[in-house]
Amino acid sequence: MRLLIVGSLDGHITAAGKIALSSGAKVAHVDGVDQALHALRNGQGADLIMFDVALDIQRMIDCLRNERINIPVVACGIGTSAETAVKAIKAGAKEYVPLPPDAELIAAVLAAVAEESSALIFRDPAMKAVLKLADQVAPSDASIMITGESGTGKEVMARYIHAHSKRANKPFISVNCAAIPENLLESELFGHEKGSFTGAIARRIGKFEEANGGTLLLDEISEMHPRLQAKLLRAIQERVIDRVGGTTPVKVDIRLLATSNRDLQEEVRKGNFRDDLFFRLNVMALELPALRHRPGDIQVLSEHFTKKYAEANGIRINSIAPEVTEMLRAHEWRGNVRELENTMHRAVLLAQNSVIGPEAILLTGGRGIPVSALQPQAAASATPANAKAAAAANGVTSALVGRTVAAVERDLIIDTLQHCLGNRTHAANILGISIRTLRNKLKLYNEEGVPVPGAHGESDHFSVA
Repeated sequence: MRLLIVGSLDGHITAAGKIALSSGAKVAHVDGVDQALHALRNGQGADLIMFDVALDIQRMIDCLRNERINIPVVACGIGTSAETAVKAIKAGAKEYVPLPPDAELIAAVLAAVAEESSALIFRDPAMKAVLKLADQVAPSDASIMITGESGTGKEVMARYIHAHSKRANKPFISVNCAAIPENLLESELFGHEKGSFTGAIARRIGKFEEANGGTLLLDEISEMHPRLQAKLLRAIQERVIDRVGGTTPVKVDIRLLATSNRDLQEEVRKGNFRDDLFFRLNVMALELPALRHRPGDIQVLSEHFTKKYAEANGIRINSIAPEVTEMLRAHEWRGNVRELENTMHRAVLLAQNSVIGPEAILLTGGRGIPVSALQPQAAASATPANAKAAAAANGVTSALVGRTVAAVERDLIIDTLQHCLGNRTHAANILGISIRTLRNKLKLYNEEGVPVPGAHGESDHFSVA
């Protein structure tokens, strides 16, 4: 765990640093936003930022976002002012920690970040077989290709492998090749010199250099353009990279992991992926089974996510009703573990008491619409094994029959937004849609005269840009 503390924290910096060090973190300290950005641009790296709210937290988070530096920020400040905490969370901070620092609280925050990044929850024999293989190959330096459908937990597996490797105490750096435009991905991977292209306002160390000594994950590598694949192949073969606009080759020492939700051998046959790069990456292959092929994990995962989101939202949930477990087991889970997580997050917010019942479960199809609203006949075809689940689901759908899909979707979105106190980002995550899609729909509802909940102080004007 690499912790970067930004600001003086009103003299509590030494205490906070000592607490973090005692929890096993590597701690660095800078005085302000510019110094923090300089350190991150130059490859210092961090897994978590503790930020003094006396500084400009909005500027810090905006700069991180604009430069595609994905590090969670925890705001820190004197006292427990609700207004200060809300302002920091609205700016984009993950948590607010009051000062003077509480040893247990800071240790819990650090543990939560570490656990969330590398925890694997499983019980099914199919996953046990994959984990056994992962444990065998993790200590080596071999490149590993991790495949599986979207939402199966490929990045979590990559972090697990790193945590059980001999590089565990070195950086783990992840790059989502599908999320970064082609013209920026080269700079993201290999870095650039100041002025090498429009927008290169300062020298920036790339992910290869930042991961030096540790592990580099190329997430969804099948989305990488063939032109960039050639440069990547050279970096893997020679362990040397060239910054964009640079003149001096830079040596790197990394262990490379890659993920893909596509059949890379098929992509090679189509000419979309270089065969020599495929064989370089595919020294070892791990395929994660879809959630529908590991039914033994559904209950343990649903319990894990229920506990996680109940604690995060300050809601008391004691258990999940047996009929709900049957409903979850009967679902196809096209979105895999990520879909199950969103379902249980919604359930925690919609639960009417301390037990999650069928009324809190909204199983989604491909477009965020309750499956029950699209398939009201499902109960009629239920088998005896899941008859209780079908009856429970039918009770939920009875109020939806006769309504349009658009109306059901609108009410689901509005209700979720109300539960999130108008926070659009949280609502979009729960609904499983992008923030852009949510804003477009809210803009439409607003134009139709439908009251749209807004977060405290948030503008009612909508932008789709």
